[in-house]
Amino acid sequence: MSTYMPKAGEIARKWYVLDAAGKPMGRVAAQAAVLLRGKHKPTFAPHVDCGDHVIIINAEKAVLTGNKLNQKMYYHHTGYIGNMKEVKYSTLMRTKPAFAMQLAVKGMIPDTVIGRDALSRLCVYTGAEHKHAAQKPEAWEL
Repeated sequence: MSTYMPKAGEIARKWYVLDAAGKPMGRVAAQAAVLLRGKHKPTFAPHVDCGDHVIIINAEKAVLTGNKLNQKMYYHHTGYIGNMKEVKYSTLMRTKPAFAMQLAVKGMIPDTVIGRDALSRLCVYTGAEHKHAAQKPEAWEL
């Protein structure tokens, strides 16, 4: 028996909805990363992009456990000398919760061409509404 190798044209991509309301942000991000990479499929191969599309709703209702809300920081550099900016996650979750969720998922995806393609199939919304009803997404339970 030979090993099955998936081809790029044979991959059928589904759409899944993850509800982050009341769930830890890391758990939701980890499950989204698994779905984006395609690791839940029996035909997974690490060298082929065989993941699905993921929609995360209610990003503002995701919780950070422990004291992460007050201690965890988001750092970014503006490009100018000495301009390293830092933002507390309490501020980030209040102002841009969808961006915070995207950062969490991005940290769990490999930094390769396949990872960047997988991240482009992620859609994060702060509320319960999304605009992908035409794709008939299935609800994924955590």
